[in-house]
Amino acid sequence: MRITERVHFVQTDLVNWTLVTDDSGVLLIDAGYPGSRDEILTSLHRVGFAAGDVRAILLTHAHVDHLGAAIWFARTHGTPVYCHAAEVGHARREYLEQVSPVDVAKQVWHPRYLIWSLAIVRKGALTREGVPTAQPLTDDVAATLPGAPRAVPTPGHTGGHCSYLVDGVLVSGDALVTGHPLAPRTGPQLLPRPFNHDQEGCLRSLAALALLDTEVLLPGHGPVWRGPIRAAADAARSA
Repeated sequence: MRITERVHFVQTDLVNWTLVTDDSGVLLIDAGYPGSRDEILTSLHRVGFAAGDVRAILLTHAHVDHLGAAIWFARTHGTPVYCHAAEVGHARREYLEQVSPVDVAKQVWHPRYLIWSLAIVRKGALTREGVPTAQPLTDDVAATLPGAPRAVPTPGHTGGHCSYLVDGVLVSGDALVTGHPLAPRTGPQLLPRPFNHDQEGCLRSLAALALLDTEVLLPGHGPVWRGPIRAAADAARSA
């Protein structure tokens, strides 16, 4: 979906990513599962680019459903991968801050969890590989990337989770979503509590997002949301 002249939003059943384009190439914000690679390549082709045109990958956080295909880009094309400084160790897999398969398995009695679990395993969700070359995003680096993204730290879902403002649009990762295969409804919300490293931190980050002056939200899961971000954050907090 074309959001602005430069920003394109890709929504899939399992996870989303964003493409930011300019004359120099593409900035990919989040990179799906390892098995999302072909879908990402297809989305690049649809906006007139190829894998080698990706100037950088910017992660909202280093969970496998957002970091996955970045492993291939970094290894095969030497694509730089950036994230918040507090998330670099997670992206490099110096530690893993993610719900365990055991915790998920406890819920597979629920059909929604079972269907989702089988789908993400097929996409490579069980990999523990990271991106050893991941680097912290600095203001100087951000200024050179398509769209010159502005970092908005939103810790909670992970310790170094970060959202981004680009071309007047908020890319929120998992700090604020509008749906998920495990969610019983659509609309602004947090992910289920077991998936969040620090639930109180998630709530504080919603308050920070509510201060932003933008009316387009591109979440890590669920459809695009249009309207004041304060209203979205308030709805998620109420939910």
